[in-house]
Amino acid sequence: MKRILIYIEQHHEQEGLDLLETARQIYQEEPYETYALVLKSQYDALKGIFDVIVDLSEECLQEYEMRAISEVCYQLHKSYHFDAILFPATSWGRLIAPRVAMMLDTGLVADVTDIAHGEHGLELIRPAYSGRIMASIQITGDGPMMLSVRPGVFSYTQHKKAATQIRIPQDLRYRTGGLKETGRKEKHSEYDIRESDVLISGGGGVERYFHELRPLAELLGGHVSASRAIVDKGVADRNVQVGQSGKTVNPRLYIALGINGALQHIEGLRNVDYIISVNTNKYAPICSLSDIVVEGDAYTFIHRLIDTIHKEKGYEGH
Repeated sequence: MKRILIYIEQHHEQEGLDLLETARQIYQEEPYETYALVLKSQYDALKGIFDVIVDLSEECLQEYEMRAISEVCYQLHKSYHFDAILFPATSWGRLIAPRVAMMLDTGLVADVTDIAHGEHGLELIRPAYSGRIMASIQITGDGPMMLSVRPGVFSYTQHKKAATQIRIPQDLRYRTGGLKETGRKEKHSEYDIRESDVLISGGGGVERYFHELRPLAELLGGHVSASRAIVDKGVADRNVQVGQSGKTVNPRLYIALGINGALQHIEGLRNVDYIISVNTNKYAPICSLSDIVVEGDAYTFIHRLIDTIHKEKGYEGH
């Protein structure tokens, strides 16, 4: 039976859970066991989901001690002989995964966004050349197979009930890096676009009036997002960027205003229920994916839609 180790990062437990869907798509109907490596996280929510929880809560390890965590992963592999090791492509996951791969003398496919089974076997798909193309990586060799997966591209739904075992490793040897946390300042963000049910997204066509998107988003109970074209010009923050070099989102409604929709942007849209595109070019790539295409000026569309919503809300009071 295959064995899979999944790293559960503190404060990013959901991203770790979603890696179970990655594992399911890799092995499909083939039997496998899942091991969750837990550092400081509360793992009660993982019981009944993972087959084994490797509990490191008693170890004096912090999430930022990349060298020590890498050495722990190496030792666990030597004990359990995993067939695959999965990391979320978070800030820390992207730093730990390559260190483990080097220790194990194996390859790493970073920032995976899709899984495919072609005529030559398993293929891991990821953006390459700054997101200009999609690369399909075939897995060869003895492994273990190692990959980091971009958050938001896979979504876990429980498929089975597991009789979870809790294991506490003994005699682990690792070197801490001499790092000490002297303070912490959380980066303030009003919202996370990955959690939004409605997104009003602006591209290069609305650069001059990007600020006009917020009133519409508020009326629809949603948030504002942006394409890379807007972010690179400093009009919008990078934390609201949708696409391969931004975030992957799956809202119920996505209104794309003045967005061309090149491959890099479209790859950031997963399982969107309804897409409305407003563009002066009805042949823009994103229009072929849209449920409704409005050919015209996005500025006019925004204000006419706001006026219509205001009128509808006014009628409700009578």
